[in-house]
Amino acid sequence: MRNIFLERSASHEDYGDQLSSRKGFFTDTSICIGCKACEVACKEWNRNPVDADYELLGSSYDNTGSLGASTWRHVAFVEQDAERIAAARESGRKLVSLGTPTVGRPNQPEAVHAPDSTDITPPNTADFRWLMASDVCKHCTHAGCLDVCPTGALFRTEHGTVVVQDDVCNGCGTCVAGCPFGVIERRDDGGVQKRNERANAVGADPIDTDGDDFTPGRAPKAPNIGVAQKCTLCYDRLKVGEMPACAKACPTTSITYGERDELLAKARARVAELHAQGFTEARLYGANDEDGVGGTGSIFLLLDEPEVYGLPPDPRVPTADLPRMAVRSAIAAAGMLGAAAVSFMIGGRS
Repeated sequence: MRNIFLERSASHEDYGDQLSSRKGFFTDTSICIGCKACEVACKEWNRNPVDADYELLGSSYDNTGSLGASTWRHVAFVEQDAERIAAARESGRKLVSLGTPTVGRPNQPEAVHAPDSTDITPPNTADFRWLMASDVCKHCTHAGCLDVCPTGALFRTEHGTVVVQDDVCNGCGTCVAGCPFGVIERRDDGGVQKRNERANAVGADPIDTDGDDFTPGRAPKAPNIGVAQKCTLCYDRLKVGEMPACAKACPTTSITYGERDELLAKARARVAELHAQGFTEARLYGANDEDGVGGTGSIFLLLDEPEVYGLPPDPRVPTADLPRMAVRSAIAAAGMLGAAAVSFMIGGRS
């Protein structure tokens, strides 16, 4: 798939001197400690309400579950035993071009692999570990949500990110089906629906939305009821020269903000470093500009296969086949017209 960022992205014609280089995130899950500071900072800055009680889900040390209209950053917790760790390292050694999980472009020698060795397993390797990863909107080069939006509510910013215009969105939800990652979500009418249908939250009565109230257990009425919501990469902060709230709050620099090209170089160097240390399971996600979404603005370093983190192994924008479908439809229509003409001629002669 060709790189269509220049075709779909902002241009000097649109933004003039305000056009910026493409910005994005690099999330290094190998140093994520699961503190959820990014989640909290995102909610506080964007005034997003809680979408669940302050309780764990039961399946992991998590209380949000997934990305959604009110959770634009989500930290996943994945428990692994020795057998799964060994399988992850083996799959890393055999890493092949499978779309976004590759480090370099397909069929290019620059892809980073573990050095040849009989056994490079790190010493004192644990028989148990937690994988922690902060997920976020991918801000795809070829964004399915943007392509299918019928009102133009989603647009490409001068930073190459994809943002929803709340005052233009009609709440149809077409973008929800258009996202191959399941990131964008329509905020439910009537308030924020409790994820997992938990018991009533403590102090759940609505409070005055004109003033801020940060009392634990109390949530203001949800803003932008009925419209699609997702990460904006803190577009309002970028416009005044500030970095996104999640990256600024991360205590381990697991989340790094910057120019995508620089982040990509940093990510590849980090993978090579981990491979040299024996962590052959390290791989990149979203770094392949030839994948089904043309690469993503959010790049991830993973320590296992994407499915383990709830990510699709080879995402593909749903509108990718439209040109081919149009050609085939034209050929089929021409064939039908030709058949009808032949039938008419034969029928006239008889």
